[in-house]
Amino acid sequence: MALLKSGKVVIVLAGRYAGKKAVVVKTFDEGSDDKHFSHVLIAGIARGPRKVTRAMSKKKVEKRSKCMKPFVKYINVRHVFPTRYMVDMDMKKAVDEADLVDEERKVETKKGLKKVFEDRYLNQKSVTSEKKAAGSSYFFQKLSF
Repeated sequence: MALLKSGKVVIVLAGRYAGKKAVVVKTFDEGSDDKHFSHVLIAGIARGPRKVTRAMSKKKVEKRSKCMKPFVKYINVRHVFPTRYMVDMDMKKAVDEADLVDEERKVETKKGLKKVFEDRYLNQKSVTSEKKAAGSSYFFQKLSF
């Protein structure tokens, strides 16, 4: 699919993480050996960072942003809703397909992913372009509708 490129912010529509935002890591247009339908590998936030105000100290802001909980999952293309936003986080280094088979390595992948998300959340101002900055800020906001 031309819409679902790596780095695109999507909203999960079905399953356990329905209503959560995620970033596309890799697309499989033709399917694979075990999944005979087009699907994507996504990495997202199951539980986002807590609310931060200007009056809070730097230490408290850091503590409230550490409560993020990431998820990694293969999902059918029809179960994600692409948004107009892109994020320039390097997800391919953080998420390796071979690590998702074994449960212990999947936990390690999630820990690495949590570090990537926290680093981006705390350093949102150092994004290269305005378009990517908008995508990054949208990704970490709670979905409201």
